[in-house]
Amino acid sequence: MARLIPLDMETPSGVETESFRIRPITIHDTIKDYDAVMTSVDHLRGCLFDSPGWPRHDLTLTQDMIDLAWHQKEGQRRRSFAFAVMSLDESVQLGCLYIEPPSKQGFDAEVSMWVRASEVDTGLDGDLYETVRRWVDDEWPFGRVAYPGREYTREEWDALP
Repeated sequence: MARLIPLDMETPSGVETESFRIRPITIHDTIKDYDAVMTSVDHLRGCLFDSPGWPRHDLTLTQDMIDLAWHQKEGQRRRSFAFAVMSLDESVQLGCLYIEPPSKQGFDAEVSMWVRASEVDTGLDGDLYETVRRWVDDEWPFGRVAYPGREYTREEWDALP
């Protein structure tokens, strides 16, 4: 698999707002990530187009740690990037963000994100999306970025080549 960004480019480390912090996710986030995922299983199943059936109700803490290790290694290899969306005091993982190679023609990258179920009605999802769009436009080297589930319905996305 090709690198998503060049080796000589410094990987953007994240962004912080008045409400949340986006930073690379690591295996050290397993407990908070597991809590965010498992308290939001049914909500998350509709959020990410590329992961049907995820998360499973029987996801274990160990399986989640393996997933996070994989995300961390993929970031080191510059193949894809996963970020935790954290409360400013780092006590709660509010969601997650993924920057990945495109699965559809005509794009340089795909960006997907989710917020935990308890944050759905707080406005965080919209704030996160706007923050991520600005951050990706300003700091990442992509010309055309797809936001499946944001700019495309499932049907529109599935119909793209």
